[in-house]
Amino acid sequence: MNGSPTFGHTRTMSNIGLIIPERPRDLGNFLVGRLLPFHSKRMVGPFIFIDHMGPVAMSEHENFDVGPHPHIGLSTLTYLFEGAVMHRDSLGTAMEITPGAVNWMVAGSGIVHSERTPERLRHTDKRMHGLQIWVALPKQLEDIAPSFHHIDAKDLPSWEQDGARFRLIAGEVMGHRSAVPVHSPLYLLEVSTTEGATIRIGEQLFGESGLYILEGTVTDDGMAHGPRQLLVAKDSTRCSFQLAPGSTVYLFGGEPFPEERFIHWNFVATSLERLETAKQRWMAGGFPLIDGEHDPVPLPGTSWDRTDR
Repeated sequence: MNGSPTFGHTRTMSNIGLIIPERPRDLGNFLVGRLLPFHSKRMVGPFIFIDHMGPVAMSEHENFDVGPHPHIGLSTLTYLFEGAVMHRDSLGTAMEITPGAVNWMVAGSGIVHSERTPERLRHTDKRMHGLQIWVALPKQLEDIAPSFHHIDAKDLPSWEQDGARFRLIAGEVMGHRSAVPVHSPLYLLEVSTTEGATIRIGEQLFGESGLYILEGTVTDDGMAHGPRQLLVAKDSTRCSFQLAPGSTVYLFGGEPFPEERFIHWNFVATSLERLETAKQRWMAGGFPLIDGEHDPVPLPGTSWDRTDR
């Protein structure tokens, strides 16, 4: 993420404004690496939450099971490197996601979904690895009707340039547009290389930018940065960096919102009042249900009986 040379110096100044390490978080039966939010950087553009799931190996007796839980005020993006997840939601959707595809769920005014190991894999040895991402909705769309969209891997734009392979997962950048129906200007771009590459695309970026290193090494201004780190740029338009052979990174960002966003559990909102309303609504059984699911996740800090739902 290099900048341009400064007066009186022959070397460039780093364009990295913040380095966020991946931090472990226990989701009950699954350990993830939390990237966003961070105490000194709550969002990057409209991206408000990023978890790195796995990689984890599960035996025939272990499965990924996140019971029905609600969301408001955001869109979720699931992108897998390994494994499979069955998504079910209160709209009646039942969609299995496999590596390279995108599940994009718009929560808006409120939706409930579950995420589980598909039935065909529940009694086999399996692996799970991927990204779980939340993108905040613009204030005027916080209460948009919920929806769900699945985009196959083959339908995502991909191309090669300067020794690297690019795949646009969401948004619009570098003259390409993903089929994921986003609601604000953003980009989520996978960049990988076998032999190594120098990436100079800053002039095509906008808003705020972050770079997550999945594997390999990113070098900026002579400093090498390894996996499981998020590099946040000082200026997205000055982003350039070197990738070592065998590297894969995710470049993401976009235009930030003028209003602050608040998070409580699975809820995102522009006001604390909206969060409180969502909490009480979930406790009172006011969210729609998922056909065939009977084990909703309780609001943290409460002990209501799941069988009541």
